[in-house]
Amino acid sequence: MKILGIDPGLRTTGFGVIHKQGNKLSYIASGTIKTAEADLPQRLKTILGGVAEIIATYRPDCAAIEKVFVNVNPQSTLLLGQARGAAICALVNADLLVAEYTALQVKQAVAGHGKAQKAQVQDMVQRLLQLPGLPGTDAADALGVAICHAHSGDALSSLGALAPELAKKGLRVRGGRLVG
Repeated sequence: MKILGIDPGLRTTGFGVIHKQGNKLSYIASGTIKTAEADLPQRLKTILGGVAEIIATYRPDCAAIEKVFVNVNPQSTLLLGQARGAAICALVNADLLVAEYTALQVKQAVAGHGKAQKAQVQDMVQRLLQLPGLPGTDAADALGVAICHAHSGDALSSLGALAPELAKKGLRVRGGRLVG
């Protein structure tokens, strides 16, 4: 299975493509989509087109994207959300299933703890994918999102398959616990 990870950003959007076969992960590609100093609609168009081009080139089976965190500056959060939306539109236009992960989830999956620094994420991505050098920060974050999905995807699929059966029995999951 090929997984495309996206780390959205208005100036720089990172992407990473990995292959998962059983428990083995291997690197396919990574990089960034950089937007020119232009107005917002042009930047969003660049992100949309760039993600579409990546999809056409690498033909992933699924995609994962980092969720927006609430920033101190609400305007920055709004702009980041719009960049993320442009990337998601490209993914769903290609009929890809899109999973979403928080930065905390990505750091836990890659580095083992949610307070990992960017350098730690880069180092662990390099080690996990056996890369010859450190990927750039945006590409490393995107590869981290893909790695997180590779580790979480199977569990989420299994839980998703159980949900209808649990519902038939009048059960559901609330706060991580099974309730009736």
